[in-house]
Amino acid sequence: MEQVTEKLDKVKEGVKETLLGSEVDAEVGEASAQYRNLFMQFAKKTDDEDGEYYMTAKEFVDAIAPAGEDYHKITRDQYEVLFHIADRRQQNRITLQDWYVFNNLLTRPSAEYEMAFRLFADDSTGLVDYNTFKEVYARAQTSKSIPFNWDSDWAKLYLGGKKNRHSLTYPQFSQMLRGLQGERIRQAFLHFDTNGDGYIEPEEFQQIIVEIAGHKLSDHLLENLPTLCNISPGSRISYANVRAFQNIIREMDLVELIVRNAVKKSADGKITRIDFLNEAARSTRFSQFTPMETDILFHFASLDQPSGRLGLTDFSRVLDASWTAYSQLNNSTAPIGDAALKAVAASGSFLSDVLVSAHHFALGAVAGAFGAFMVYPIDLVKTRMQNQRSSAVGQLLYKNSVDCFSKIIKQEGFTGLYAGVLPQLIGVAPEKAIKLTVNDIVRGKFINTKTGEIPLWAEILAGGSAGGCQVIFTNPLEIVKIRLQVQGEAIRAAAREGEQIKKRSALWIVRHLGLKGLYKGASACLLRDVPFSAIYFPTYSHLKRDFFGESPTKKLGVLQLLTAGAIAGMPAAYLTTPCDVIKTRLQVEARKGDSSYSGLRDCARKIMREEGPKAFFKGGIARIMRSSPQFGFTLAGYEVLQTLLPLHGHDDHAAAPSVVGGGSTLSEVNAPLPYLRCRNALKLINDLDLGFGKIKAQNSEQSKSWLGALRN
Repeated sequence: MEQVTEKLDKVKEGVKETLLGSEVDAEVGEASAQYRNLFMQFAKKTDDEDGEYYMTAKEFVDAIAPAGEDYHKITRDQYEVLFHIADRRQQNRITLQDWYVFNNLLTRPSAEYEMAFRLFADDSTGLVDYNTFKEVYARAQTSKSIPFNWDSDWAKLYLGGKKNRHSLTYPQFSQMLRGLQGERIRQAFLHFDTNGDGYIEPEEFQQIIVEIAGHKLSDHLLENLPTLCNISPGSRISYANVRAFQNIIREMDLVELIVRNAVKKSADGKITRIDFLNEAARSTRFSQFTPMETDILFHFASLDQPSGRLGLTDFSRVLDASWTAYSQLNNSTAPIGDAALKAVAASGSFLSDVLVSAHHFALGAVAGAFGAFMVYPIDLVKTRMQNQRSSAVGQLLYKNSVDCFSKIIKQEGFTGLYAGVLPQLIGVAPEKAIKLTVNDIVRGKFINTKTGEIPLWAEILAGGSAGGCQVIFTNPLEIVKIRLQVQGEAIRAAAREGEQIKKRSALWIVRHLGLKGLYKGASACLLRDVPFSAIYFPTYSHLKRDFFGESPTKKLGVLQLLTAGAIAGMPAAYLTTPCDVIKTRLQVEARKGDSSYSGLRDCARKIMREEGPKAFFKGGIARIMRSSPQFGFTLAGYEVLQTLLPLHGHDDHAAAPSVVGGGSTLSEVNAPLPYLRCRNALKLINDLDLGFGKIKAQNSEQSKSWLGALRN
């Protein structure tokens, strides 16, 4: 019951923030609001009367290690070791304040090293004590670990000799970590080089690398480590080979940069050793790769398919820890050739963009259809009022919009209010998608990337362009919708005169009009939609920013967005009513006794002469009543759909893969920066020993004991 109440409280808070928005104190900032939201998403509530929220190790891991990320080398449960850094008071739980402190730590440029340091540092002194460090290190080692001598000459240079031990400051500890892996490799080599001839067996080399750098390399590479002996005569591996390999894995980021630059300059997307070394000379000033290091890189990159020319897919087996062997699909397409692989590689980001665009298009279509359906009766009344001629034979059918609405209900039933709704719903999808997309594209061309500002004239141009582009899709659907909307009154008018008119379907109207007829009144449609969007989009943008105060520290709620959309729609709808009246008159089939029009000018002239200037604003109020809530319903629907139907694996911060093929990619990681810093911190801690990342307390007493060893 308490859990249900707790969840209800969270839901209430979430709904309140979604509807009304949330404002962040200038001192707290946007980041702190995000930290709090994430904390509340996973936190539990104490049984106390005050009900403080907290997270245990499980909730902490769920928060910092989101499901669905790449945990190929560092599993999710290993992230629990970072919980002991966040748990400042050693209570096996962290509060919101602890969470703030931990996330503030993640924002520091050297957060990875600071987290590793805090795992061992004494809170009171801010130093790493030698004896405690050595004890915890020994406790974390696995039974199969290669021994490490902390009394070696290398260790003495950092920690002092037995008689002159000293604690490590943060800079000293960080620098020791930087060189630790090299010393571990040196000691491990000496451990296996029992006869002192400077050579070890391939299997011994594999054991060294798996234990020391297994968390950074792909399984495929680790399995093939013994083949290093093949790069030179003989069947054993020298210390020079081991050091060269260690230098390659330590400089993986630099190697990848050089490879990418060299591949870009290659006509076929492949490079040789000479291409790599030439590009390295251009890209670096002080870092040089030896011939042996280059040979090792190309040896492991060409496993399974030896070749003098290699592409990004080949190098990914060395540089990407998540690299997997070719899938069956890739094997079946491999014979197609390099051109096909390059085409697939070039299309990777495109296909990802298409998927995201299709997702947004679908949500926009559904939300737009929902908004259009909700206000459709108002739209139908507006059309009937605009089409009513003062010069028509007989009395006026409708006195006003209310009279029109009531008569439709009385004479045609409730379904009469939705006559022609299907074409409208079909037309909403391309209309909304095109309008929003074109507006964003044009705005993007003129926006100042440094300040994020855009001139007013550019906003108007973007909106007008968006309105103009949508006409090619919306005009045919508009004309069909309008003819279906006025069909009911035409049938009743004919019946009064003793004539009978069949009720026509949308398909019959399309066939009857033909392609040319479907674009009748397109010029008037342009005349209406271009100024409408030119007014609407800039107004909506400025209302959000200048009136409601949207900023990096204030996120608007759905109600504020709806209000901004509704207000922006009012001037846009009313000021373009004359254009809408002309469009309606041109697209509706004239009845007997009604004036007919040959074009824009003829229509405007006859309306002015026969009905006066007020006729141009017929249905203006109904148009406002329709457009404003329609945008409101559309935005509300879109917000809800985004929450209910997220596109898993894609977000606004995702980086598109740069290479596709061969069952692997070399790409930026699709994850938030705080998660990446946590992952990198674990890699640093694993550089000490792989056992550190696998520490997992079986119960609270063991956890406290382990923490005590760290802190005391």
